[in-house]
Amino acid sequence: MTNSAALLVVLITAVVLVGAALLIALWLAPRSYNPLKGEVYECGIPTRGTSWMQFRVGYYLFAILYLVFDVETVMLFPWAVSMREMGPGGLFGVAFFLIVLALGLAYAWRKGALKWK
Repeated sequence: MTNSAALLVVLITAVVLVGAALLIALWLAPRSYNPLKGEVYECGIPTRGTSWMQFRVGYYLFAILYLVFDVETVMLFPWAVSMREMGPGGLFGVAFFLIVLALGLAYAWRKGALKWK
């Protein structure tokens, strides 16, 4: 069997299994046609006003900055575990990584992205 034939078998199997799972879920799933099911629910308190309200861009920017530094922590952990095997090249690589992140933090700080207004 060639690589393309094996790939075709895997793709066909994936499509059949996903399709079968969806059909079985549609067939076995309980159905409720209660109009209350379509209502907006948030912590048991009925909503007031419209649900389409604008948020300030600062909230999104703050969240993105949090994710960037969260990913930094995730990337530093494997480096810290295998530091001895990597030698000086690994140290210079992570130093460059931290310098770029520090410059990004300084830029965000200077632009006022970290101020919670």
